[in-house]
Amino acid sequence: MTQTITAEIATQTLTPPQTPARWRVADVVALYELPFNDLLYRAQTVHREHFDPNAVQLSTLLSIKTGGCEEDCAYCPQSVHHETGVKADKLMEVDAVLKAAETAKANGATRFCMGAAWRNPKDRHLEPIKEMIRGVKAMGMETCVTLGMLEAHQASALRDAGLDYYNHNLDTSPEFYGQIISTRTYQDRLDTLEHVRDAGINVCCGGIVGMGESRRERAGLISQLANMEPYPESVPINNLVQVAGTPLTGTEALDPFEFVRTIAVARITMPKAMVRLSAGREQMDEALQALCFAAGANSIFYGDQLLTTSNPQAEADRKLIDRLGMRAEAANGVSAG
Repeated sequence: MTQTITAEIATQTLTPPQTPARWRVADVVALYELPFNDLLYRAQTVHREHFDPNAVQLSTLLSIKTGGCEEDCAYCPQSVHHETGVKADKLMEVDAVLKAAETAKANGATRFCMGAAWRNPKDRHLEPIKEMIRGVKAMGMETCVTLGMLEAHQASALRDAGLDYYNHNLDTSPEFYGQIISTRTYQDRLDTLEHVRDAGINVCCGGIVGMGESRRERAGLISQLANMEPYPESVPINNLVQVAGTPLTGTEALDPFEFVRTIAVARITMPKAMVRLSAGREQMDEALQALCFAAGANSIFYGDQLLTTSNPQAEADRKLIDRLGMRAEAANGVSAG
């Protein structure tokens, strides 16, 4: 009897607003405030309606141009405004990038993501990047790039090269944004996302938690993402990795259960999106990662390093996925046994 009542609470509480489907910040806060088990039950129920609950997509991220970024993002070791020891490098050669993609594919990744530390790319920068996109596509992998702000014609050029996804995170809520970044406005980010969407490229857009924001401000980020028309196809959720020399060094760490709640709330509000465990997994133990999968995460960044921070090694990830009885998802969306 108790189990039946609990199930009813979890499935009936906080029915999303009807047409138009808008998630107010207050609605998202109310999700966060559900009892933990009820929230996970609801998230897992939504997850099973749209995905194989035991499949996980593996994406590999490569920094193709590291350091020297003009932005002052308080979390980022690649900013020229912070003394972190990260040196500015030139754009990698196409052949080196494609070799890294081949290695990622051999290790089981189905999406290859390429990141360059620019405020915004010049048109001339796009020529070798288009070669990279075409080369990775030829291997049968999905492609994603993150290059900073884009103009409309640049988004169209990347589409013509065959780009599948463009990543451009909102990072946090509009209310908290000014405490993290001053060199780029929130509207700048929304404008780039509009150019990407108008070009017909899938949107990869999420944010970072654990930067000192309140729960309501975390809810504000989720509300912004969930209210996009349409919401992003891919939603990376990053847990702040504190790097010495950045202004956020010393920030109080986010409660692990609050991170799981964020995953669950993202799944409920964006039911068909790929919700990706991104930065910060190196600091998570296996039990916490398993809870995130139960909360609806179905994608991870896979490999030894993200842009400039460490990541659980591929072999450890394979063992964890196997121990949980999960499977890597193939590029066509079918679980690979």
